[in-house]
Formats: sequence, C-alpha cells, structure tokens
Amino acid sequence: MILIFVKVHPIRSALALAVLLAVSACGSTPAGEGKPLVVVSTTVLGDLVAAVAGDDAEVEVLMPIGVDPHDFQPSAQQIGRIAAADLVVLNGLGLEERLAAAIEGAVGSGVTILEVAPAVDPLPWSADDSGASLDPHVWLDPVRMADAAGLVASALAAIDPAGDHLARGAAYAATLRDVDREIEQILADIPAAERLLVTNHEAFAYFAARYRFEVVGVVIPGGSTLAEPSSAELAALVAVIRDRGVPAIFAETTQPTDLAAAIAAEAGTDVAVVQLFSESLGEPGTPAATLAGMLLENARRIAAALGG
Repeated sequence: MILIFVKVHPIRSALALAVLLAVSACGSTPAGEGKPLVVVSTTVLGDLVAAVAGDDAEVEVLMPIGVDPHDFQPSAQQIGRIAAADLVVLNGLGLEERLAAAIEGAVGSGVTILEVAPAVDPLPWSADDSGASLDPHVWLDPVRMADAAGLVASALAAIDPAGDHLARGAAYAATLRDVDREIEQILADIPAAERLLVTNHEAFAYFAARYRFEVVGVVIPGGSTLAEPSSAELAALVAVIRDRGVPAIFAETTQPTDLAAAIAAEAGTDVAVVQLFSESLGEPGTPAATLAGMLLENARRIAAALGG
C-alpha cells in the first residue's frame, strides 16, 4: 500500500505551503479492513473534518467539548489511536501543547500529519513580530477556515481517492463564506469607535482583523491560557477599561470567569462579563454546536454586549 507523508511547515502564506511526499511499501490501514481512520485534535476541527469526510472515513476527535486545547493531555489509548491513524489533523502552531510527543512518535512511524493553521496565512502575535511566533487561533476567521476545508479535503482525497471529499470540502467552504457575510450583517450597527474588545486571552486577533475590531486588553497575557497575569498587568487592564469606556469583558466557555468578574468589579463601571466560544464548540443541540454556529453565536453575543 502507498503511504503518503505530509509535512506542513509553519509558514505564513497558504500559497507557499510546503508538502513533502514520501512513498513507502506499507501503510497503517491494510486494504479491505474498513474505512480510513482520521484522528482530529480539537472539536472545532472535528466539525470541519467530519463534514468533509462524510461517511467515507472514521473520524475520532481527541478533545471533549469544553476542554482547553492548551491544557489537554492525551490518554494512552488516544496516543495509540494517533499512531494507528491514516491521517491526523491538527491545528498546529503550538496550540496542542501537550500532544507534541505523541505527534512526534506518529511522524516517526510514517503517519500522515496535516497541520491546518500554518497553511492559512497565520498572523504574528503583534505588529512588531518578525513572524517567528505565529498566532494559532485561525478558526475564529471563517474565511481562513473555508481555505482549511480545501486543505482537509485534499488530504482526505490523497488517502482515499474514491471518496467524495473534494465536493464536500467545497460545500463546507461555501457555508463558511456565507457565515462571514452574515457576521458582517450582525455586527454592522456597532460604530467603529466602539469596536473595542477585552478578552480572556489573546485568541481573537483573527476575528478583530476580519471585522475591524481592536483588542485593547486581555485578562491572561500571551497566547496560552496557562499563563498567569501579574498584579501590575491586572491594574493596567482595569485602567484601560476605564479610560476607553469598554462595556464588556469577553470571557471563555472553557475557562472560569472569576478573574474577569473581579476585573469588571474593580473597574468601577457597569462592565458586563460575556462568555464566548473560543477554544471549543458548544454542546450538541446548542447554537454553537458547529463551527458555523459557534462563529455566528459569538458575533451575536458581541453585538449585544457592545450595543450593535
């Protein structure tokens, strides 16, 4: 059986995506032994991959709903499934911090790995960044994720040429582009001067860039939720909220809201604490149960909090 090994480098342009193909005499799923196994890291990517794979592949998502990807530790059984997969789909750019060893082992065994974020023109952490450190939170931009659907479809077609992955990928991408236009409409009534975001951590740069917002502060410094803010950083954030007249702190469904609530109280103004879906989808049956639904629900909550 032909094994295709895909190596995706952390580059900024999807057009410059480097793909290395290596041919081997064996594979992880012998012919005739069922559908290809695709293992996916996050719930967000799980929605995308399941939609593009349809019934042509077995899709397993490692992280449960409501779990912070920065802090997720795989079980021994999950590490085994990664090693047995025909394709592993990751966000990349350091998001899945504690999957690194398992992925390294899978790569050494010849498992096909696709990292999505490096291939959809990721942003640097700040305007002064040289590009050496890139923001992994690409899924909060529906247009980038429409591009990601095409990448996933191509990777699935490579391991399963008989499947209808490309057509499903195109349909999923079209849905996300429709979502982008709907979000624009939801946010249309928020004046430019009031498009100010204070968020739990630095996860919403892609949303801000797409829809012309400014992230004026974060509760937890840096791109990971594992950091701890200092008292000086918290005091500076309170000052920003007061000075800029920020009406809401956007917390996350995967993190406690206690610190955000304390900052809102300290600001001494009528500051609301509003939870957004950032690192995980919502429960089945809720508005945020899919990537499209999550993005729309976030937009509705932001519009309501900022008076749009």
